[in-house]
This record gives sequence, structure tokens and C-alpha cells, in this order.
Amino acid sequence: MKQNPQIELFKKIGTVILTAIANGIGMNFFLAPANVLSAGLNGISQITVAVADAQFSIHLSLGALILIYNIPVFILSFIKLGKNATIFSLINVMGVSLATMIIPEGAVSSNILLNAIVGGVLIGAGVGLSLKMGFTTGGMDIISVIFSKMTGKTVGSYMLALNGLIVLIAATIFSIESALYTVISLYAMSRVVDLIHTSHQKITAMIVTTRAEEVGKNISERLFRGMTLLPSIGGYSGLPSSTIMIVITRYELYDLEQATIEIDPNAFINILPTHSIMGRFANDDDARHFKATGVFPDIKVSKR
Repeated sequence: MKQNPQIELFKKIGTVILTAIANGIGMNFFLAPANVLSAGLNGISQITVAVADAQFSIHLSLGALILIYNIPVFILSFIKLGKNATIFSLINVMGVSLATMIIPEGAVSSNILLNAIVGGVLIGAGVGLSLKMGFTTGGMDIISVIFSKMTGKTVGSYMLALNGLIVLIAATIFSIESALYTVISLYAMSRVVDLIHTSHQKITAMIVTTRAEEVGKNISERLFRGMTLLPSIGGYSGLPSSTIMIVITRYELYDLEQATIEIDPNAFINILPTHSIMGRFANDDDARHFKATGVFPDIKVSKR
């Protein structure tokens, strides 16, 4: 089912606006006043501003630094993630930079723990929404997405690992206490990112149906996934049936349900959480390649 391009464009523009506002408020109202660092290049920009002000009495623009530091990362994004994702990511970063410069800095609360959590949640919400729409907020997000595509692990887990350097710098520049609050903020951000951006969360669907071949064919037309058909017998009715076992991402659950119900409204669907998989599992790029060319790409066998 194809989406209306105009609706998709409006969704992306709305996401850019929401991300800019969330990041601007999170940075200027919660993290910066409490000396709690944000993630990635935003945090490095905060450090640069703090050092320039304390050591050289030079007041730098936080928003401008965020944009400047992202330039080499966008070159990498263009190579690894493609033109479309990079263009919207660049627009997103420009929006974040502008919002950070426009929104005045002011402490909402004197409670550092509250500032760390709320700031992390706001920035994580912006990052998660952006990733869900197919672009990023720049910086470590892009690097995390690239690693995630290579390994299949969640974006949030890579963001948490890569930002360990920010924590060490926070301990050196500010204090151990500030570094610990930064850890809390980064953890809150990473959890919100993984809560919103669920494309790498795997689930297993067990579909019991008497029309397995038709249901399987309809699923194949909508989803770029393999499946296994298992013979089964109804425990109460004693009638023969088949069970389709298929591993999908959470993004694909709605399409799977619709494809099944269209053919067999009486089908029984059991959804199970999947911790890890081994073997052939297509990523987003593989699915797009198949839909565009009709050619099944060579999927490398890997452990995820």
C-alpha cells in the first residue's frame, strides 16, 4: 500500500519542526543550565562553548557549532545512507541549530536529576521520531544508524556506547557528578529512541490457518520475508490446518495482520517476542531493492 507523497512530505516537515522544538527546549531549558551534556556532537558543542567561555572568555553560538560539527558526518551519511536520508537529516540539523539559537536559555528547575531525565527524554523523542521517518538528527545518530544497518542491533544501544566518550569528557571538564547525571540523561535518551524507533525489534508470528498457501502468498506480496509452514491439527476441532511461522519487525506487524485477515478472517495469530535470530533476515535496504527491481538480493548469513 503506497503512501501519498504529499502526506509523507507533510509528516517529515512536521517531524523536523517537532524535533527542532524538542531539542531546543531540552538543551536550553534542562541540560545546559544544569551542566548536563547532551549526546554526540551536541554534547561536544556544549563542551566547546563551555571551554571557550571559561578559558578564553569567548562566547560561541551553540546552534552554529552543532551545524559546523555535523558537516563531515553528513559527507559520510551521503556515502552510506544515500541522498534522501542525508538531505532531510541536514534540514533536521539546521532546524535543531536554529531552535537552539532562538530559544532563550533558562533553568526550569534547580533539580539536576530532573533536568537530566527530562532533557534526555525530549532529545530522545526528537531523535526517535526522526529515525522513524527515515532520517536523523545528525552526529552520532548517523554513525549509530550505519552500525545498526551493518549488525542489526538497535540504534539506541550504539548511541549509548558511542556517547561514553562524552561522559569521560564531562567528568574532566565539569565534575564527576555532572558526568553521572550525563549518564542518566544519555540512558533516558537511548531508551526513548528504542521505544519510538522499533524497526530493529524482531517478533515471531505463529499463524494457524486452513488456507496456508493463499495466506502465505498474500503475505509474500506485502512483506519481503520468508516463512515456514508447519502441519498442525486443531486440539478442540480435530481438523487439519497449517501453522505459518514468520519473523518480522514491529513495523511490519500491521501489514502482516491485514494480509492474513483478508484471506482468512478466522485465522489465529500468536505474536511472540524475539530476542535474537541467526541466519537470513533482510534489512530495510534489501526490502527496498526487492520492491524496486523484483530481484531477490543476496542476504549474508549473520547472527543478530
